Amino acid sequence: MVKALRNAFKIPELKKRIVFTALLLIVYRVGAHITLPGVDDKALEVFFENLAGRFGKAGSNVIGFINLFSGGAFKQMTIFALGIQPYISASIAMQLLTVVIPSLEKLSKEDGGRKKIVQYTRYGTVILSIVQGVGISTMLRNPAAIGSDQPVVLNPTLGWTLLVMITLMAGTAFVMWLGEQITEHGIGQGISMIITVGIVSGLVPGAFRLVSSLIEGTLKIPALVLFLGLIVVAIMGTVFIQLAVRKIPVQYARRIVGRKVYGGQTTHIPLRVNTAGMIPIIFAVTLMQFPPTMLGFLPSSWKWIQSAQSLFSSSNPFYVLMYASLIVGFTYFYTAVQVNPVEMAENLRKYGGFIPGVRPGNNTAEYINSTLTRITLPGALFLAGIAVIPMIFEGVLKIGTMVSGASLLIVVGVVLDTVSQIESYLTTRHYEGFLKNQRVKGRRRR
Repeated sequence: MVKALRNAFKIPELKKRIVFTALLLIVYRVGAHITLPGVDDKALEVFFENLAGRFGKAGSNVIGFINLFSGGAFKQMTIFALGIQPYISASIAMQLLTVVIPSLEKLSKEDGGRKKIVQYTRYGTVILSIVQGVGISTMLRNPAAIGSDQPVVLNPTLGWTLLVMITLMAGTAFVMWLGEQITEHGIGQGISMIITVGIVSGLVPGAFRLVSSLIEGTLKIPALVLFLGLIVVAIMGTVFIQLAVRKIPVQYARRIVGRKVYGGQTTHIPLRVNTAGMIPIIFAVTLMQFPPTMLGFLPSSWKWIQSAQSLFSSSNPFYVLMYASLIVGFTYFYTAVQVNPVEMAENLRKYGGFIPGVRPGNNTAEYINSTLTRITLPGALFLAGIAVIPMIFEGVLKIGTMVSGASLLIVVGVVLDTVSQIESYLTTRHYEGFLKNQRVKGRRRR
């Protein structure tokens, strides 16, 4: 691997892309430490503690999830506090709307239609960041709404609210631009690289917390060894699931046009076991945090409020079961959105392809759909398992986990994709790749 990395810097174009990507990621991390104007840092820590106390364990999960995608910038209330989360939400919404709205679906299939869809996504990102910026600035101006009597903003005027809203919106737009520049001129998928860097930046403090817990005696060595061993197993399983595909053989009929013979070759349709990626986890987290968030706005003096909030604690079996069930359900839902068996069968028929032993048309669509349904189950169960296992460790072994299911999927997927791109540059210029006599497979681009 060291030799492969050394060879990567011998290729001028690849070296330029790697350096360009590193510089933009440094710019992002610097911006993630520039706090918003007029915010008291010490009062901000008390504010988030009161916020988590008001909404219970579920509130802490929501804050932690947002903070994860912002690379720790949310809890510090920096200019990149929203991170790339508005862009992710806008992208998911646009993908769903493309399936639901016929005009958008037609637009996505036209020449240049994808560029327009991307432009609409950018507009949606800006709108979401403005709405969230107003909500955050209003929340910081009124800490008493969550029971905090310590002011967070030094001068909470209307002008400050407008300034913070514009700053957060501009920060999100700038991060989105950085991601697009990395994708176009750097190495790897820019948005995913930015999220990955933010996740990795939180591993070092998490490691220090584990070491301090071990020194203080609150964490036992067997529990730590078991924890680290299962992390290794989870990473291996994630790599396997990310790369696992079911190949459906396809045969193309031979056609003779004049003196030329077309078709006749054999290929396959690769159906991924984990087509949905991390999206089901995001959907499930959002839905599971909605009820406790609403309960947090009700008077805490009501007796049934605390009982209802306890149901949505990550240590409650009801929460774990519902969370896992939602992930499995959303995996099937998003896979159905991403893959259209009827369209695939129609494309095969149009170009003279067929699956051996299956009649073209509806039978082919049904065969693809049944195959996709079967292979999606292990992928869905894996996503559910990798999402709830950290909760079990936190509740049973009392270990504050550094890695969540979503973060592990992102990091592993981005690393595989980046390594695959670097290896493509190396092999095309007759250099040895990362693995001898083998190729590293990245994520299939849609």
